[in-house]
Amino acid sequence: MKYQNYAIIGLVTLFTASCNQEKGAIEESKDAAQKAIEIRKDEVSADAEAATEQTEANAEIDKANIQAVEESMQAQLDAEKKKAEAEAEAAKAKVDAENR
Repeated sequence: MKYQNYAIIGLVTLFTASCNQEKGAIEESKDAAQKAIEIRKDEVSADAEAATEQTEANAEIDKANIQAVEESMQAQLDAEKKKAEAEAEAAKAKVDAENR
C-alpha cells in the first residue's frame, strides 16, 4: 500500500508539472504575441507620422507651385496690358501724324 501511495503522489506531481509547463508555454506565447503587436503598433504610428509629414511637405510644394503660376500669369497679363497701351499710343501717334 505504501508503494501505491507513492506512485499516486508521483503521478499527481508529474501531471501537475506537465500542466504547469504547458501553462508556462501558453503564457510565453501570449507574451510574445503581445510584444509583436506592440512593435507593429509602433511601426504603424511611425509610418503614419512619416506619411503626415510627407503630405504636409507636398502641400507646401503645391502651394508654392500655385503661387508661382499666379505670379507668372500676373506678369504675363501686366506685359499684355503694357503692350496694349503701347499699341494704343502708337495708333494715336499715327492718327496725329496723318492729320498734320
